[in-house]
Amino acid sequence: MSDQYEPVGRKRDAAATRLAILAAAQQLFAERGYERATVREIAARAGVNQALLFRYFGNKDELFRASIADRGRRVLEEGPAEALLGRLLARALEPTGSAAQAHWLQAALRSSGHDEGAAAVRRELGDEYVGALSALTDGPDAELRADLLLAWLLGIGLVRSVHRRDPLASADPAAVAEHVLRAARVLLERVDVKFPPT
Repeated sequence: MSDQYEPVGRKRDAAATRLAILAAAQQLFAERGYERATVREIAARAGVNQALLFRYFGNKDELFRASIADRGRRVLEEGPAEALLGRLLARALEPTGSAAQAHWLQAALRSSGHDEGAAAVRRELGDEYVGALSALTDGPDAELRADLLLAWLLGIGLVRSVHRRDPLASADPAAVAEHVLRAARVLLERVDVKFPPT
């Protein structure tokens, strides 16, 4: 495959170019959501042209899917399933600003009203997260319990990071986490209640 579209500094480093595009997409999808983030802006932020972006990801839908999957899988792989809820909660409770805005949770929340965006969120976050969390209970309705906790977590992220509604928006993260994890222990007996996660 020709490298005619590769920036000079990234020639023969396809992995670095792909990561740069993915990082730029994650930032812009988090800041603006699926509909308002444009391919032109993503390419510019990554320091590449649009032709190269399309070569790596095909289209905007695939780029969004990849950006959600990449962040989501990293959280899954960072530690044991028992501490997954704590890790997700820690990210949902990050202060708003550049660090938090670059996270996939904000991208997922800001894109949930768009059909393609919502489908990618369901596909990439749903099955693997529900699978990991539902393994933490012996209850007969394990998947429902996991789904309830994920819905609660997304709701916390929406109210705190997107709508910024008080008292949740300004609440101490440790206090919020204490309430959430105490309740979560009722649904998932083997959830790790440490916060912040270690």
